[in-house]
Amino acid sequence: MAKQNVYLESKPRYEILDGLRGVAALMVIVFHLFETYSHGQQHINHGYLAVDFFFVLSGFVVGYAYDDRWNKMSTWGFFKRRLTRLHPMVIMGTVVGACLFFFGAGAFPKVMSTPLWKFLVCFVMGLFMIPTGPKMDIRGWSETNSFNGPNWTLTLEYIGNILYAFIFRRLPTYVLCILCALAAVLTLDLTMGWDIFGLFPVNEFTRPDGTLVQFGGPQYHVKGGWSLTAQQIYIGMTRLLYPFLCGLIISRILPKHRSESNPSGSPIHAKGGFWWAALLLVIIFSVPCIGGKDGVPNGLYQAFMIILVFPFIVLLGAGSKTTDPKSTAICKWLGDISYPIYITHYPLMYMQMAFANSHKDAPLWIHIAVSVGIFIMSIILAYGLFKVYDEPVRKWLTEHWLKGEQRLPSWLTISGCTLAVLALFSGLYHTNNLKFLGLEYEEPQAVVARPTQNADSSGETAYLEDFLTESSDTGE
Repeated sequence: MAKQNVYLESKPRYEILDGLRGVAALMVIVFHLFETYSHGQQHINHGYLAVDFFFVLSGFVVGYAYDDRWNKMSTWGFFKRRLTRLHPMVIMGTVVGACLFFFGAGAFPKVMSTPLWKFLVCFVMGLFMIPTGPKMDIRGWSETNSFNGPNWTLTLEYIGNILYAFIFRRLPTYVLCILCALAAVLTLDLTMGWDIFGLFPVNEFTRPDGTLVQFGGPQYHVKGGWSLTAQQIYIGMTRLLYPFLCGLIISRILPKHRSESNPSGSPIHAKGGFWWAALLLVIIFSVPCIGGKDGVPNGLYQAFMIILVFPFIVLLGAGSKTTDPKSTAICKWLGDISYPIYITHYPLMYMQMAFANSHKDAPLWIHIAVSVGIFIMSIILAYGLFKVYDEPVRKWLTEHWLKGEQRLPSWLTISGCTLAVLALFSGLYHTNNLKFLGLEYEEPQAVVARPTQNADSSGETAYLEDFLTESSDTGE
């Protein structure tokens, strides 16, 4: 039987790592809730590092699950399994975002001027994980998916899986270690502000009152990756490469050190390992900005977490075991909701931003109540979608697509491919990327600054927002 037709049962799961993924996902929600009220730095300041932790987990899980199966599985078989695992919730995240899109108008006025054709094209592109460029932005943040911001991390996840299938899996471990070391240099390039490739120049402008305002310059952080610009693509790929490669290397090393006394092969284990690792993650994500602004001290902190501490936590989670039914059940529940909650919570965040922007003078307790309500609703929505949509759809795809000779219905394949091609062509045309046809399209872009934009003070952020708004209004 051809190896692409062999269905391989899933391997036993690392329950603690599943649980830690859920803890990180919940901390992402808390980070985004506080982000709404921030101007520059914020409480739960390093919640964005959860993305880098996810990529370490992803590299480890992919290597553990598939490295020893390539004699029974084709490349297309691998992609089918990954699509079955990931893409149903990619679709649902875009659907939820589209349903709630206009409820965010209070914070994103641009949404109310969105033409129908653009809404539909962006929606179809989102369904098929086709990133949209800045000129197809219909919210104002230049996200690759205006309906569901965090979708950019899944785009990178797909890229990581493609690199693994075609390149990484074929390389010996020592070559992966060399690549991992080079990727660590890229991480330091961002966090230390080296700007090796000159992608982050200092820009300046003079306000009408003669004040010189500077913005841009070296990062000193890893925030970013959500747009199709040279800077953002570099940030995103940098955030993917070191963590993913490190996790993959860990998955290759551990089997060589397994024994009866150490079945996991991990040199690090602890009683109550899940709880210690979860506490460590919460502390890491909650630490305030070192030095009060983005700079070398805070960059060192981020680099230390990404390069050393996150791999340590993965080793701790892989080497430890849950020893009581309650901890096991908690880890399983957190693992179940981790991906659904991450990929569906942000449309609710847009609504929270709209409320906060439209009711700035509301009493503090009301803002707290709204934020707590969003947190609870994110969990309820994620768990509900996991049970009534994600699990049944993945089960159906497993039975009708992964196993044996069965294929998806031809009408579904043809219609899906047609929609994807039409959306991609339309997106390229309207972003002025089909100049070879002699057709051009320009549209002035309104810009809404993200709460965590790099700025040394709220005053500088306000200057930058004013400048960007003025530039947009004048078509500059």
